[in-house]
Amino acid sequence: MIVVSEKAKDRILELRKEEGRSENENIRVSVKGGGCSGLMYDLGFDASLAETDHVFEDKGIKILVDRKSLLYLAGTILEFSDGLNGKGFQFVNPNASRTCGCGESFSV
Repeated sequence: MIVVSEKAKDRILELRKEEGRSENENIRVSVKGGGCSGLMYDLGFDASLAETDHVFEDKGIKILVDRKSLLYLAGTILEFSDGLNGKGFQFVNPNASRTCGCGESFSV
């Protein structure tokens, strides 16, 4: 399961409206190879649902995760920060043994 913080929920709803996306477009979270720590997070809107996707819902936000990415993302909290140290979505991932300085990549 992936949990969405209140700030992340609010920002997702704002982005959906700003970008003119429909309510049928959900958030897709996935893990891809790359980055300075070996694995990178990928986050975006997606209206399609694959047969092997897992669907989670938290605070009214539906999150789509492919089967492979789920292994790396179980228990993750999706946060949003707009502080002085940077603005953007952040992943608080209990499975990550190491993360890079920018927080966009990790290793297990």
